[in-house]
Amino acid sequence: MTLIEERKKKNLSRREVAENVGLAEITIRKIEESKRNPSIKTARKLSIYYEKTLDELFPDIFLLPNDTKRIKQKNTKAS
Repeated sequence: MTLIEERKKKNLSRREVAENVGLAEITIRKIEESKRNPSIKTARKLSIYYEKTLDELFPDIFLLPNDTKRIKQKNTKAS
């Protein structure tokens, strides 16, 4: 949801974001709809573009090493 919010804050379409970061529009759509996880390279492009950290844009993918709350929640769900 964060990517969609960030894109809408800038009044941009998916196509515009895709063109600006050098990705396909379908890639942006799939990442926004959580149908695809971004590669680290793609995530960094989006992070730089939106001026956000990786964990701000992708909290479920890029956990901070000292974020034990999310790590514990993740481990509990896996059990």
